[in-house]
Amino acid sequence: SDEMKMSRAAAVLLPTLRLVFSAFIGRAPVARRHLFSASTMSDEAAELASRPLITLSDGTCHPSIGFGTYKCGSIPASASASTSSNTGEASPPARDIVSEALACGYRFLDCAQFYANEAEVGAAVADSGVARSELYLASKVWTSTIESGPEAVLAQLDRTLTDLGTEYLDLYCIHWPVPGKHVAAYKALEPLVAAGKIRSLGLSNYSVEDYQELVASGLSVSPQINQIELNPFLYRKNTVDFFRAEGVLLQSYRALRDGKQFGHPLLVSIAASHGVSTAQILGRWCVQKGFIYIPKSVKKERMEENARVFHFALKEEEMKSLDDLTTPEAIENFKGLYRKCVNRDTSKDGTLDGVKMDITND
Repeated sequence: SDEMKMSRAAAVLLPTLRLVFSAFIGRAPVARRHLFSASTMSDEAAELASRPLITLSDGTCHPSIGFGTYKCGSIPASASASTSSNTGEASPPARDIVSEALACGYRFLDCAQFYANEAEVGAAVADSGVARSELYLASKVWTSTIESGPEAVLAQLDRTLTDLGTEYLDLYCIHWPVPGKHVAAYKALEPLVAAGKIRSLGLSNYSVEDYQELVASGLSVSPQINQIELNPFLYRKNTVDFFRAEGVLLQSYRALRDGKQFGHPLLVSIAASHGVSTAQILGRWCVQKGFIYIPKSVKKERMEENARVFHFALKEEEMKSLDDLTTPEAIENFKGLYRKCVNRDTSKDGTLDGVKMDITND
C-alpha cells in the first residue's frame, strides 16, 4: 500500500535528516549518507543500516552499532576457554554468517587477524553488493605479529586489506599492548593514515597505563578507539572516565556476556518491565552509556533481536542497578586475564615478562 511505502521510505530518510539537521546547528558534522534502496531491504534492516553515527575526535564518523566476527566460522587455537561457545552445534561458515548480518542491516564489521576469517568476511562483503562507502570495516593486528616488529605489522595490514577486498580500513587497532612492542607497532601505522590505507587508528585491551606509555612516546596520530570488555558485569568506571576525558571512544566487546547472564534475576525483571529480552537490556545499557555496541550471533533472528535497542530507554535507577552488578571478584578476574593475554601467542606466552603489574583495574 501507499502507506507502507511511505513508512518504509521514512525509515531510511529520517535518520539521515536528523544528522544533517544536527550538522546545521553545529552539533555534529554531516555523516555519510546511507544509499540503500528501501525496495530491496526490510523496514528493520533499513532502519539498522541508517543508525546515527558517532563523530570521533579526528572528524571521522563511527557507527553506533556493529557486528562482531569473532568465532564466526572458526575458533582461534588460543581462544579463551572461559569464553568459548559450547553449544555442541556446528557453526555455519563465516561467509554465510556475515552475509546474514549484512542482510539484517549491520554496516560496521569488527574483524581481526586473530579471528582467522577475514577472507570469508571479505567474500561476504563482495557477495552483498553493499557499497564500500556504506561500510565501516575495522580490524586488529595480533600479538605475534606485533612482537615480530613494524615490518610484520605493515605486511599484515596489506593481507587484511586483500582478504577484506578493500583499499582502506576505516579503523585499525593494536589488539593487545604487547610489552616492549606495542608502541613501535602503533607508530609504524601512523604514516598510513596520511597515505589513505587507514582512516583512524585505535587500540584494544589497553589499560590507562598502556595508553599513557603510548602517548608519552610522542604520537603524530591520536588513538580514536579503545575496545575493551564492557557490560554491567564488568563496568570499570575509572577506566571509562579516563578514556572519555582523553577523547577516546570505547567499543564494547562481550557486551552480551556470551549469553551467560541472560537468566540473571535483575536482567529478567528489567526486561519484563520493558517488554524486551535480557539481551536487549544489556545492549541498551551499552548504547545508553555511549559505548559502541558490538553484538554477535550466528543466528539471524538473534542478530535482529540484538539490534533492537534504540526504541526504548532504561530509567536512571535501572542503569544504576545494572552498574552495581560489577563485583570485586569480576575485577580480579579481569586483572588475571589482562596479565595472561598481553603476552599470549608471543615468545613470552605463559610468563609475566614485561607485564604491567600495577594498572588501573576498575
